[in-house]
Amino acid sequence: MTDTALLRPRDGDALRAEIRWVAGKAAVPVVFGGEVHEDALLLSEFVGTVTNGLRGLSVSRASGLGGRVMDSGHPASVADYPNASSITHHYDGPVSGEGIRSVLAVPVVVDQRSRAVLYAATRGSSPLGDRTADLLVQAARRLSIEITIRDEVDRRLRLLAATVPAADTAPEIAEELRDIHAELRGMARSTEDDRLRGRLHAVSERLTHALVGTPRTDSPTLSRRELDVLSHVALGCTNQEAAQRLSLGTETVKSYLRNAMVKLDAHSRHEAVVTARRHGLLP
Repeated sequence: MTDTALLRPRDGDALRAEIRWVAGKAAVPVVFGGEVHEDALLLSEFVGTVTNGLRGLSVSRASGLGGRVMDSGHPASVADYPNASSITHHYDGPVSGEGIRSVLAVPVVVDQRSRAVLYAATRGSSPLGDRTADLLVQAARRLSIEITIRDEVDRRLRLLAATVPAADTAPEIAEELRDIHAELRGMARSTEDDRLRGRLHAVSERLTHALVGTPRTDSPTLSRRELDVLSHVALGCTNQEAAQRLSLGTETVKSYLRNAMVKLDAHSRHEAVVTARRHGLLP
């Protein structure tokens, strides 16, 4: 089984995208951030900086503004960084080198643990506005959801890699693998990251091929959405349950299911699933 680390997109890419989004939306001169590695925040992504003083800076837990929010899991701000009494001043040199005065830091919290910190800053004494704060919080929430999804995919792939079927447990394991397959497709449907969506679909297709082999050359071509719906129908989900798991409307699920049945020349939900498996389209 391929190492799951090779399948996971770099979290730094998602972090960079959110920082650029905030910079494009907010009228603020400096936006930056970094990922948390063990107990240290490593600043790596910047928009609007004029020096390299902050680049690669390692911020310890509870130190400075970033370390404070990393430790507490809550946003915090200072209007006058060099003279703020609420934070330590371990990083005054690189901060002063950028001329930064007013700073807001927002942690990206996943499972009660800070995984990254986003900052917005000005070089004047006026505080950051509510709009900038709202945008930074939105970006942190989106990034938290994205990392949560990636963590769950990794967890399930590790479970899959550790699974060694025994003869007496093969049916149960097959059912679990089908559930994993359906959930991967559900995650792909819900994520807004096109690159992650493509990787999730690729993993689910690899899982199908590992269980049933390469699809037959005469297999009908089903769309991703039709396979998404069929994968949940195969688990015994009703249309309403499949709609909920895929974040679709019930009528939309019915439409995809009808299309799949026509392509598979099936006259029932059960027949559609059986035929799809026979063609190597579903595990």
